[in-house]
Amino acid sequence: MKALTYITLGIIGAATIAATKPETPTRLEFDAPGSYPEGIVFNMAANVYYVSSARLGSIGKVTLRGAYTVLHADTTLKSTYGLKIHPDGKSLFACVSDANYSKYTNPATRMKMARLISIDLKTGKKNSDTDLSMLVPGKHFANDLAFDNMKNAYVTDSFAGAIYKVTPDGKASVFAKDEMFKTQGVGLNGIVFHPDGFLIVDNSAKGQLYKVDLKNPTNVKKIMTDQFFLGADGLLLTDRNTLTMVVNGGVDKIFKLSSTDNWATAKIIASTQVEDRFTYPSTATQNGNDIWVMNAQFSQLLDSNAVPVKTFALQKVNYKPL
Repeated sequence: MKALTYITLGIIGAATIAATKPETPTRLEFDAPGSYPEGIVFNMAANVYYVSSARLGSIGKVTLRGAYTVLHADTTLKSTYGLKIHPDGKSLFACVSDANYSKYTNPATRMKMARLISIDLKTGKKNSDTDLSMLVPGKHFANDLAFDNMKNAYVTDSFAGAIYKVTPDGKASVFAKDEMFKTQGVGLNGIVFHPDGFLIVDNSAKGQLYKVDLKNPTNVKKIMTDQFFLGADGLLLTDRNTLTMVVNGGVDKIFKLSSTDNWATAKIIASTQVEDRFTYPSTATQNGNDIWVMNAQFSQLLDSNAVPVKTFALQKVNYKPL
């Protein structure tokens, strides 16, 4: 009887230890006063996150312990947005604009700037700087980018309603410009490359997704979904049939979409919940099997009485199936 008691107590003790084992952190906070990061990408080789800055134009890196340091700073950049590591793993590409929130904005660049730059990941020095602002007349906002399997970069211009293509040797051109892209304010936003030979882009103002054929960019089709996603922002393709979509503008949720017909249609299969308390989430990146999202906190920038934010947070996505 005593032996049974000891065994029982041992099981209870082990269960207690398991129950009190700390959970995996779901938030990674870091101090970057007044930077308001928007873009995020995880570098598996260096085990760090890179973040952009809509307010200061700088590009920083965040360790898994939450230590933030500046990788590259240049006030002429105004604002940096979408980030992607080049397929060769040696450089970081960033979308540069002066769309709305820059501390260094001026009339010469306000809603006129659209650039794609690359930064050497070892030195932090700028390798390339491609001007996209002369490709299409009117206002500009280079917002996000994606690479295809030939190392071409594709950049969304949220104000011009266009997707630009930048070849590996830096030649820039208009890749796609469709009537469905047109909108007032921020339109085209997040973009991903699908290995089956097309791009998927979202439109913040219309809340819609589009499929753009790489071989024939005039072939633009609306991806039929079961709802609109007003405030759609960053996209992340986790496999051929699964897409993460970040939505802000008061919704502040992350959605997982799935397609069974090569993205002619898509449906929501999971989402985060209101209690997850995302604060103006913007873009997403993958770290192993986990998806992490940048809380940009842009709502603070719209409030003239708000105290500038010092601490920002990357947040792990915990989906709840629908």
